[in-house]
This record gives sequence, structure tokens and C-alpha cells, in this order.
Amino acid sequence: MIWLTWRQFRTQAAVLFAAVAAFAATLAVTGPHLADLYRTAGSSLVDRVSGSDQTLYYTGLLVVLAVPAVIGMFWGAPLISRELETGTHYLAWNQGVTRTRWLATKLGLGTAASMTAAGLAALAVSWWSSPIDRAVNGGGATDTYFPRLDPMAFAARGVVPMAHAAFAFVLGVALGLVIRRTLPAMATTFALYAAVQIAVPTWIRPYLAASDRTTVPIEPGGAPISIQDDAKEIVAHLEELPGAWVVSQQTLDTAGRPASVPSSFPDCLRTDSGPPTLEQVERCVGEFGALGYKQQVTYQPAGNFWVLQWAETGLYVGLALALAGFCTWWIRRRVT
Repeated sequence: MIWLTWRQFRTQAAVLFAAVAAFAATLAVTGPHLADLYRTAGSSLVDRVSGSDQTLYYTGLLVVLAVPAVIGMFWGAPLISRELETGTHYLAWNQGVTRTRWLATKLGLGTAASMTAAGLAALAVSWWSSPIDRAVNGGGATDTYFPRLDPMAFAARGVVPMAHAAFAFVLGVALGLVIRRTLPAMATTFALYAAVQIAVPTWIRPYLAASDRTTVPIEPGGAPISIQDDAKEIVAHLEELPGAWVVSQQTLDTAGRPASVPSSFPDCLRTDSGPPTLEQVERCVGEFGALGYKQQVTYQPAGNFWVLQWAETGLYVGLALALAGFCTWWIRRRVT
């Protein structure tokens, strides 16, 4: 049964593993130069990375983020839906193989291959990007590169991509079992996986580890301030905490209570001739801060990276196991 499953699965597996190996080879060639540059430049490395290495940095992010989605669509969704669609599952079940064993073999082999492919891609990208990650966490400029805790980089580092791949694969299998049509199952797998990838960093990941909180004054020369939403929102940037992930912010009034930005602040910044000048912004910020307003920032410190990695890995592995249990129940009770 294992050999038959591998024969059916080997072509798409070979394509993905070959693509991951080719990209990893490119990283292996260029990575040592980046590591040498970090040893001499330290946190200023981010200002000295070449354009080609910058392209590789972003390509690496996209590759690791895409691998689980590709696995779910092209490995998971067709794996069983194709056989249900064509009726070939009856032949397998009449060869002395129970449907439970048939499903377990397909799930086990596919999950192992999925986690291996995603793990290899994440390992190569994490190794290559480590000099840039250390430079950013050491205080290097973050307007071009992401801290490891940033939602874009977090899902492409460490062990989390392996759990994402396992979840995506089993999600595809489950949807293939329920929908029983390959193309609709593939499309639904992509849509649901993308929705989960948006929901988890937005509503769940910030609470997987204890966060820290700080309050910064709103004043010229203090913490860098961004003015957004037509001057109705204040955003403070914690440059003294490199690598931190800001998960929420709240403006506080003089009593320390959450408050909205008063209308006098946007009015102060408003001009008839275009955007306000830097001097005008500093004056208005000073007047706003003099009223006693402060900015409360809740953040995950850089040191929580591995705590969040293992917590999210456990979350996705748990979801994958729950989906596997659902698949077992469904194929016993609902597939005829």
C-alpha cells in the first residue's frame, strides 16, 4: 500500500522537491558572502546588502510562504478527491485494504513529505537570512527588512512552516473527501488556507505568549510618531526595542484612559497649500503632548520568537490532527 501510494504521489513530490533543492542551491552559493559581510558590518549590514541579495531575501519569504499553499492545493486536495471522482477507490478497497488503512497510508506519507519539503525550504531561507535577521534585531533599519517576529517573516522562519504544511496538506485532503471534485477542492483549499493565514497572526498569535506594554509620551524629539488616517490616528515606533512586534496601540488621555485623537489635532495640521511642513508637525505634536496625551504600545519582544514558534506549531499540528480525525470519521460514515 505504501509503495502504491508513493507511485501515485511521486511525480508532484519530485517537482516540488526539485524546485526547493534548486532554490536552496542558489542560497548556498550566495549565503557565505552575506555572513562575511555581517561579521564586518554588524547591524549596518542592512545598508550594504546588494540589490540581488535583497531580491533573494524577498524571494525566500515568498517561497516559504507559498510552499504550504502549493502542498495543500496540489498534493492534498487531489490525493483522494481524484480517486473518489473517478471511482478507483473501490478497486483499492477490494484488494484486502480497509478504507481506514488506505486513508492512513495516504495521510501519513503525504504529511511526512509535506513537512519535509517545507522544513527544507524554511531551513535554507532561515540560514541564508540569519545575518539580516541579526542585523535587524541589533538595531538595523527595518524600513526595508522585516524583524523575525513580523507576520511576514515569522511564517517563513523556524519550525512553523512545517506545521503550516502539515495543516495545509490535511486540509486539502479533508476538503477533497467532502467535495469529491478535484478542481473545486483545490480552489477551496487555497481560499480557506489563506483565510487561516490571515486570521491567526491577526487574532491568535499575539496571545500565544505573554506580551509587554509600554507608555511613551507624545512630544517632539521623543519616540518617532506617525500620523495616519487623516491625522485621526497616532502610531508610535519603538526604535529602542529592535525586533519587537507591535500588536496594538492606544492613545491615552491625561487620566490614562483610552481616548480618541481630539479634533484640534487634525485642525492644527490642516493647511490650504498641501501637506504640513515638518516644523508644523512638530509644533502640533508638542501642543498635543502638552495636553497630557500619551501612546500605550503593546508588543511582543524579540526574545519571544521561539516561544511563539513552538506555540503556533502546536496549534497547527493540533488542527491537522483534528482534521485527520474528521477524515477518518467521514470516510467511515459518509463515503460509499
